[in-house]
Amino acid sequence: MKQAIKTLLRDSLDIHTRILQDEDAVSRIEKAAGMIAAALKSGNKVLIFGNGGSAADSQHFATELVSRFQKEREAYAAIALTTDTSLLSAIGNDYDFSRVFARQIEALGRAGDIAFAISTSGGAKNVVAAVQTAKAKGLKTIALTGGTGGGLAQEAGLALIVPSKTTARIQEIHILVIHIICQMIEDRA
Repeated sequence: MKQAIKTLLRDSLDIHTRILQDEDAVSRIEKAAGMIAAALKSGNKVLIFGNGGSAADSQHFATELVSRFQKEREAYAAIALTTDTSLLSAIGNDYDFSRVFARQIEALGRAGDIAFAISTSGGAKNVVAAVQTAKAKGLKTIALTGGTGGGLAQEAGLALIVPSKTTARIQEIHILVIHIICQMIEDRA
């Protein structure tokens, strides 16, 4: 049991180290934080979405922006598109589940806003569709994904890709990246 735990800890540490040593990855995180900070400073908002664990990460990210991360500051405009069960089920029923985020982007997104898409595989059809809708409306698009990045990385204006195929390791880095972005935004406040 202890050996299995140590193996999992090493696997996680390995992905952290790979990101740390990848100057392009670090630059992409910096660019994402800058894009979001500039949008918020200009009075725009961040629309965040994903499925399953990525839905939870979306809510976590929106909460850190609206409430606070580590210091007292003004509230930032951020919405997790994953939280309104009546809306999600209505869109899923009336249209199709592949439209649950795109339809909300149509309603809430404005040019200059940020669409922040999270998908461990990069293949979630509803997440990719929302990014396509966001681009058509003039939103800036950022993808937080893993593996090869899938169709999501190809569609997004900026893709942050975790170099792993293991969902748990990808999600661990996703939350770290979200926290780094929040820290960088608050440091600019």
